[in-house]
Amino acid sequence: MALGLSRLRGRTSAGLPRVVVGACVALAGGAILGLLTDPENLSHAAGYQYAAGLLLAIGLYGSTHDIDFAEVRRSLKVVLVAVTVGVLVKASLIATVMVLAFDRPEYLVLGIAVAQIDPLSVAATQKSDRVSPRAKAILSVWAAFDDPMTVLLTLYFSALAVRYGAGPAGDGSVVTDTATVFGDLLLNLALFVLVAALWWAAAAWLGRGRRHGTRRPAADVVALALVVALILFAAQDMMVLAVALTGLLVRLGRFGAGLDTAVALAFLAASAVLGVVLASGEVFLREGLVLGVSAFAAQLLVTLLISRLVRPRLTWPDLAHLGFGQQNGITAILLALALEPRFPGTVGVVGPAIVTVNLLHHTFQWARVDRWRQDLSTAPEPQQAPAAMSQEWKPEPG
Repeated sequence: MALGLSRLRGRTSAGLPRVVVGACVALAGGAILGLLTDPENLSHAAGYQYAAGLLLAIGLYGSTHDIDFAEVRRSLKVVLVAVTVGVLVKASLIATVMVLAFDRPEYLVLGIAVAQIDPLSVAATQKSDRVSPRAKAILSVWAAFDDPMTVLLTLYFSALAVRYGAGPAGDGSVVTDTATVFGDLLLNLALFVLVAALWWAAAAWLGRGRRHGTRRPAADVVALALVVALILFAAQDMMVLAVALTGLLVRLGRFGAGLDTAVALAFLAASAVLGVVLASGEVFLREGLVLGVSAFAAQLLVTLLISRLVRPRLTWPDLAHLGFGQQNGITAILLALALEPRFPGTVGVVGPAIVTVNLLHHTFQWARVDRWRQDLSTAPEPQQAPAAMSQEWKPEPG
């Protein structure tokens, strides 16, 4: 089993990550399962919401666990703009395209449903050796922390769509919903503070977790226990912000290698869930294709805008990594399922859009890797100095 997962984390001979090939197989398997079982009201199935929250929590922790603090501090301004203004601009661009293309006010909510970058997908596939740690850190933090902003914007986009005549009028108000969201954010922060306090107390008790300059094995055990308990608890109420923040603080040490396996398994499970969702209801291919292309293009435009804030400037490989970094997965599925009761047909549009975005992402990444390999293979080899000249001169004795 471990051997199979290690192979999944490698690459095929064609250059695609094996985890992507595995995700395609899982997607097809989920679709077959959905066709055979014909599940209805998947979002109300026993244990579904908790399982989805568990997958999302694993992806969030995995996406922030290996982030370099130095790189985060170096690009903090870019990350803050990306997860606030960037998400808003992306959602507005996508929503505008969908409303203009199909003249349906309920499609305003589709922009926010796919505006975020799926942290589970990023954590599972961000393995390129040709991209700087700086670009990886920006994309990882971007994917991990745009979810709270997305949830908040969902309320306003939904209210705006209802105001223009889409869907039934809600019983609550925007003010009440906003207060609920901010209350959830405060609970997330409180949970993170609790976990941080426990971790610091454990580190102090273990002699600050260090002996001869290295962490003690007991510190790794405590870290693993805290993280597992947090993920199991946070999945119940989707307390995703606390999990992402914990990934920056609590590192697993010698257990970190197992995190890659957990992320790969969660990525495959999320792909299978997507297959079931697509097969369990009506699918709107044309709308989904336009939505997916719009989301992918919006990510590229926003990246070009925020890249002007970066000092020093990002290299072209880094810009391509961020610009083609749009991926969607379990987060978009959850938002679509949450919006489905008020805006019927949301899942049928978002499902194909997720497939479209991921196909575009991996196609561009594949083409980019092949171009790099071609550039490397055609580059002239450095000339070797003659052996006599390369040897260090030493005076002859006597």
